Amino acid sequence: MAIEPREPPSQLLPKLQRALGGRAGWSGFVIQLLFVAVLAWIAYEIVANARANLQAQRITAGFGFLENTAGFDVSQNLISYSGSDTYTRVFLVGLLNTLLVSAIGIFFATLIGFTVALGRLSPNWLLSKISAGYVELVRNLPPLFQILFWYLAVLAALPNPRQSISIFDRFYLSNRGLVIPKPIGEPGFEPFVIALLVAIVAAIGLWRYARKQLFDSGKVIKVWPYALGLVVGLPLISALIFGAPVMFEVPVLKGFNFSGGSRVIPEFVALTLALSTYTAAFIAEIVRAGIQSVHKGQMEAGSSLGLQRGSVLRLIVIPQAMRVILPPLTNQYLNLTKNSSLAVAIGYPDLVSVFAGTTLSQTGQAIEIIGITMGVYLLISLITSAVMSFYGWRLGRSLGNS
Repeated sequence: MAIEPREPPSQLLPKLQRALGGRAGWSGFVIQLLFVAVLAWIAYEIVANARANLQAQRITAGFGFLENTAGFDVSQNLISYSGSDTYTRVFLVGLLNTLLVSAIGIFFATLIGFTVALGRLSPNWLLSKISAGYVELVRNLPPLFQILFWYLAVLAALPNPRQSISIFDRFYLSNRGLVIPKPIGEPGFEPFVIALLVAIVAAIGLWRYARKQLFDSGKVIKVWPYALGLVVGLPLISALIFGAPVMFEVPVLKGFNFSGGSRVIPEFVALTLALSTYTAAFIAEIVRAGIQSVHKGQMEAGSSLGLQRGSVLRLIVIPQAMRVILPPLTNQYLNLTKNSSLAVAIGYPDLVSVFAGTTLSQTGQAIEIIGITMGVYLLISLITSAVMSFYGWRLGRSLGNS
């Protein structure tokens, strides 16, 4: 076995210096050391200055404040919470509210964005112009303005609870939000959920089988009636055997407000609508560009096989366009999550409002609270990027194997 000759030591230093980003020679190496020293000095000054300011204001550093009693209420909480709970509970309530509005906003923004993109590419002149007008109008208005528009100009103009808009005498819309029946779990809830999950897994299996048959042999298998039968039939059988999974507590107007049911606060509705429609305008342009990046011969090839326009888009064009769509789409998801912090303008109790706002003003632990908030948003962004990267990897493998 031949042994490769080792490089002489005189050549190792220039390579090391180039790897560090500097030019060859001792002058470049000294510049790197000076740069690191300056950064270390700046970091030391920041820490020393912060420590001195905390001591001057008699503020104890650390995270012990998280166990103190908060002493304030939150208008929306997905977990049990009262003013006697700790700041840790406040943090969890704000975090869950942020994740809720971000997840729902991402779902509707994706749905609206893909729909508007297909509308812009539609051969229908009127539909194409309406979609283009929506994109140009919405994406050129600041997101804070749109949040305030939905909250002050639309939702605040609704009638009060006594004159609320009734929908089937079960749903009531007023300037205090949307009141809906509250589901209450019954003994048949768990079997119902299991049956629903089994039906969904079976329906996905049928869809994958039909898709494989289409690409392998060109045979079109209509599976949606069977999938629909599974998704509807299995949970229905479970409900007939084990009883109703849930009962609904219907809201009733008493005095000047409703009693019973669940209330969706107007701040949540306004924020979700604004973030969804604003982000959807950018997603629409991303999807349109991705579809147009696929050669038009793909559309013609699909049409020559007898496929309808919708089937060609769904089975041929969009899967190829997703390679172009995914990176900027991920960026829009991250932007929507970060833009949710604008909720403080209308009083929606998200992480920034109740933790980096109210909690910070009460405790004065600015460094700890801002650090926690920054870390949470960074973690959310990293998880979102990882999920989208994993989806892109799976999509690339499936396209490479097809």
